[in-house]
Amino acid sequence: MEFSYQTILFMLVGVGVGYVISYIKSRFEISSYKSELKGFQSHLNRQMKITSEGSKNLENELAQLKKANENLRISVQTLGQKPGRAEVRLLNIYDGALRKMMLKAPGFSSAWEVALQESEREYEENEKGFKSIIKKVFGPSITQHSEVTTHTELQKEGFGHR
Repeated sequence: MEFSYQTILFMLVGVGVGYVISYIKSRFEISSYKSELKGFQSHLNRQMKITSEGSKNLENELAQLKKANENLRISVQTLGQKPGRAEVRLLNIYDGALRKMMLKAPGFSSAWEVALQESEREYEENEKGFKSIIKKVFGPSITQHSEVTTHTELQKEGFGHR
């Protein structure tokens, strides 16, 4: 197989055209990759700015919350030192002690609970004015009679004095 001058020339021109086409194609691909890379960089810069602003906002919010927390702590301490707060604290301590005592001394707890519920009911009736209205309308005999009945019921249940 002999190659003529013309065949060799066509082959060289074909290789040259292929090279030029390949070169142009690679340039287009490179430019598309560069534009894609620029897009990624701009996206990354935007994300970094957003993250930076978000972290700054979180830090500012954290500082504000710390200040608010400190102010609330000081307010709680101030309110705890107001008149009457010591008595409320002592009352809560006594209440806790009574609850513990009721758990540890079973004979005391049931009588105490009945007396406590009765006292609470009387106090609520006095606050509402219900008991005072009954006393005014029906006289003291009905209210005393209800107290005597309650006392006899307690004695029947074994909670009265022996």
